[in-house]
Amino acid sequence: MMLDLDFARIRAHRNNLSRYRRLLKTRLSDLERRFIERRLAEEQAALEALAADAVPAAFTLPNTPLLPTEAGAER
Repeated sequence: MMLDLDFARIRAHRNNLSRYRRLLKTRLSDLERRFIERRLAEEQAALEALAADAVPAAFTLPNTPLLPTEAGAER
């Protein structure tokens, strides 16, 4: 249930990011452009923070060599 809520929030942030990117392609005053750029950065940061919390740690890869040669075993 909490995961569904997290995914809904992620989707909302992604939609906001798309909207702000579309707006940046239009004619804007300098003030409007700065506001949209700031909102874009805030949404991106919020999305990254939420995604880091929402994605289970099981999806992270261990930091171990995959092949013996990568560990320096055959040098």
